[in-house]
Amino acid sequence: MNWYDLLRGLHIIAVIAWMAAIMYLPRLYAYHTETAPPGSEFDGHFQVWEAKLLRIIMNPSMVITWVLGLSLIFYHIYGLGRGWDFLLQPWIILKLALVIFLTGWHGMLAGARKKLAAGERPRTARFWRATNEIPFLITIVAVLAVTLEFGAR
Repeated sequence: MNWYDLLRGLHIIAVIAWMAAIMYLPRLYAYHTETAPPGSEFDGHFQVWEAKLLRIIMNPSMVITWVLGLSLIFYHIYGLGRGWDFLLQPWIILKLALVIFLTGWHGMLAGARKKLAAGERPRTARFWRATNEIPFLITIVAVLAVTLEFGAR
């Protein structure tokens, strides 16, 4: 069995799940903000949907993405014998920077859920719609960085 391909495939599946959730949650926030007044029955429904999306899909898929991604890094370093200099390649630096940004974005979304559950509306529906595609655009750059390995020595 080719362990590298297995790790890579599982990593891609985890990333797909994470991106699906991280792109859907802001859309839920947009609908929640504009259609469900705090304390309403619909507000309660949105809170359940948002909490479940975060707890059941988004958080686990992010953790799995990180674990498998770090496993791939160690495979490159030790299994493929690339050594630690591998981490100085421009494409892996960009990929890691983008993953760290997405992780921060994930944290910001989790914090916004708590505020919405408390009846606060820290952002407008327009904000959530405008920022909804940011994770997708970042993912495009990250995937191209990895598949093209630009600047590789």
